[in-house]
Amino acid sequence: MRTTVTHMADGPQFVRIGERRLRVTNLDKVVYPETGTTKGEVIDYYARIAPQLLPVVAGRPVTRKRWVEGVGTAADPQGSFFAKQLEPGAPGWIPRQEIPHSGGAKDYPLVDEVATLVWMAQVAAIELHIPQWRFAPDGGRGDPDRLVLDLDPGPGVTLAQCAEVALLARGILTGMGLDAVPVTSGSKGIHLYAHLPGDRTSDEISAFAHALARAIEADRPDLVTSVMTKTLRAGKVFLDWSQNNGKKTTIAPYSLRGRPQPWVAAPRTWAELEDPDLRQLRFDEVLERAGRGLDPFAAITAAATAAADAPIRGTDHRFGARRTTESVRDAPQNEVPRPKTTVATLDGATAAGDGSPVPMYSPMLAEHGTPGTARGLGWAEIKWDGIRAIGTWSDGRFRLRARSGTDITDRYPELTADGAPGFPVGEAVVDGEIVALDSAGRPSFHRLQDRMHLTRAREIEREVVRTPVRYHLFDLLHLEGHDLTPLPLRDRRELLEQIATDLPAPVLVPPVFDDVDAALATSAALDLEGVVVKDPASPYASGGRSPRWLKIKLTRAQEVVIVGIRPGKGDRTGRIGSLLLAIPEPGLPSGLRYVGRVGTGFTDRMLQDLGARLEALRTPSPSVDGVPVADASDALWVSPELVGEVEFANWTDDGVLRHSRWRGLRPDKRPDEVVVES
Repeated sequence: MRTTVTHMADGPQFVRIGERRLRVTNLDKVVYPETGTTKGEVIDYYARIAPQLLPVVAGRPVTRKRWVEGVGTAADPQGSFFAKQLEPGAPGWIPRQEIPHSGGAKDYPLVDEVATLVWMAQVAAIELHIPQWRFAPDGGRGDPDRLVLDLDPGPGVTLAQCAEVALLARGILTGMGLDAVPVTSGSKGIHLYAHLPGDRTSDEISAFAHALARAIEADRPDLVTSVMTKTLRAGKVFLDWSQNNGKKTTIAPYSLRGRPQPWVAAPRTWAELEDPDLRQLRFDEVLERAGRGLDPFAAITAAATAAADAPIRGTDHRFGARRTTESVRDAPQNEVPRPKTTVATLDGATAAGDGSPVPMYSPMLAEHGTPGTARGLGWAEIKWDGIRAIGTWSDGRFRLRARSGTDITDRYPELTADGAPGFPVGEAVVDGEIVALDSAGRPSFHRLQDRMHLTRAREIEREVVRTPVRYHLFDLLHLEGHDLTPLPLRDRRELLEQIATDLPAPVLVPPVFDDVDAALATSAALDLEGVVVKDPASPYASGGRSPRWLKIKLTRAQEVVIVGIRPGKGDRTGRIGSLLLAIPEPGLPSGLRYVGRVGTGFTDRMLQDLGARLEALRTPSPSVDGVPVADASDALWVSPELVGEVEFANWTDDGVLRHSRWRGLRPDKRPDEVVVES
């Protein structure tokens, strides 16, 4: 291929690459100040490395990371941005392919010739990022043809330690017929690649990679973690399996990096990884290696090219010559290190480690607070006026338990049944609030009552349509075998957002407020119940109540125990007229103190449901002290087992609720948990 450069006085230059003529500018501009590397040298690198790089990116959408003002220095790094959509001024001869996004489809460039690489370098696209899949012949997204593991060193970890983990992973992969190639990332760690036959989905490959990561972690917990939170990475290598997600991209092997030094994501030999002085490689070193014919990644690109020319599905060579149903322990290891923990194969790669059951947690509770006492804590969350639920994700299934421990999974199939949103991890335990929205989009505890007590499948199916619910997540308690409750809330929240932010409705992670007063103003404007203010450094006290979590209510509400019924009159004849209410008070003989009655706020459906429930609890005598004669004269007494909630104006001097209005039952609460709200 012929390349010529034409100079123009005091203006741009033009290069001819084959049949393409490109305008280039500012070739003497310094892109890497620490080494003096210029834009012209960057362009030259991409032109000369093209024979190795083009097969790597062939057929894949390329996301560019651009540094318009250069990368800066370690002490003063310059800003950068990702470019997915092909720029409007891009040459028309660059092929492009559309990918749908939530904000609309975007045209991604395909890089199939040297001229495209030169143009990208001209517009300061220093880093090239690609997914592990290629476009299918019909233009859609194909199944992944590469596996990638990102070995990211935490604080205090060397590149040689990353190489040690890479060797462990190689032992597993080799035993399954996968020949892995290491790539020093050009940043901090090592990427490990292996060719795949392209007959499995991204979700399946992610599950396999996750199982592999957890198995290595189980064998070397002193060196490896598979959990994303930065708090757990000190002194360890984070084995990031998530890069196999179909929506994620990884730096392309042979791409430059936007680091202070002009390092490259450089494919390496396994012999090099045994060097205790292993380091990242600069672009000039990579060009010298390529000039000697050294291209460790060629085996993967050659396998991908061959696979693209031959049918894959239905053949008997998935994951190489050996069957994917073999266990790693039984497979040959070719004298490379292997972990003691057996890893599930791709056909069952959803679990790893010791197989211990996911623990059960009880919700952490908040104390009552005021804006004055809460402002110093940290952040605030909207109080969503629903029912608390602990969600457990394990073995591809989501289960829900109420605060009382009752299993409520089957009551909310839109959250738990097949087809409901699932987390992109093997196991997790989350804390959140199940809410139902009214016609204005506000949480409605009244509407939620239509769902809370249903147990019959036909009734639940009907109410899913009439009264859909959402699950608002606000905490993460357990992830991939790790108890996260001792971690600070800020770290648990970071992990929660990583695994749940992209989930489709009806599971979502609402934002938090840094300003308590702004949160209260928002809650008031939306006519919501209030806020919960939390200390970002707080651990999770399962089943306990802590002053580091404070709830501030904008409406006065009180949980109560139902102790009796006054029969209805007029249009309520034969039904409940009002409920007699009490709260626990240990000093009284009965242990309960009468706090008044409530006769408003009921729907016909509530009255019918309450009538049936309370009829089964009828007793001949009252279980509460201090009921006035007027209220007790025609009362029907019930065993104090059901907890409800009322809104009210204030307390009278003798401790009775004034102007109370029924809000609904609280099946997530026990009578002994009811306390006087301040």
